[in-house]
Amino acid sequence: IQTSTEAGLIGCILKNNSFSRNTVIVSDDAGQFNIFQHALCWFHAERKIKELILSNELQIQAVDWAKDQIWNIYHLLLDYKKNPNKEFRKKITDKFRFFCKTKTKYQTLNLILQRLYNNRKELLMVLKRPEIPLHNNLSERDIREYVKRRKISGSTRSDDGRLCRDTFASLKKTAKKHKISFWDYLIDRLSYKNQIPCMGQLISNAQ
Repeated sequence: IQTSTEAGLIGCILKNNSFSRNTVIVSDDAGQFNIFQHALCWFHAERKIKELILSNELQIQAVDWAKDQIWNIYHLLLDYKKNPNKEFRKKITDKFRFFCKTKTKYQTLNLILQRLYNNRKELLMVLKRPEIPLHNNLSERDIREYVKRRKISGSTRSDDGRLCRDTFASLKKTAKKHKISFWDYLIDRLSYKNQIPCMGQLISNAQ
């Protein structure tokens, strides 16, 4: 049912021309986001290296080297976004390949580097689409409050509760991004004054 529903939704938004097939979705490599043009978050890529457990000096040196390399490439990509060109693209691609293909003295790190190389198309998507972000931290920040509440209180008891939670969380975050007091927004709607524009209008005006 879920697969059929998702397929129907994707087909609907494509048929109505409300969503471009060329839209790039940046994710942390969760499978459900691997649709349309897919790019991977560099912060999550580096997180796998940070999570490694180190037990000797050789492993510490290998991981320190890997961190330096990955952030060096990240900053090169930031520079590329400002001035994309063929020569710069080749330099970054070669540097990324050298980084991922280097055999360190830490085998678990080598496996992570190989996985990064296998995901090179998604990690280096920005070389073809310089306008996309290199990470999805803004999206992660938007749902962080919800995740914290879920860890403390558990999930909702009903579908109505989930819908209520998600709706108000979305309204609150959207109001904050448009520099509108969420409290003032609620009072405006509950008092039926409707002096504050609807969220859809605010979003359209900001685009």
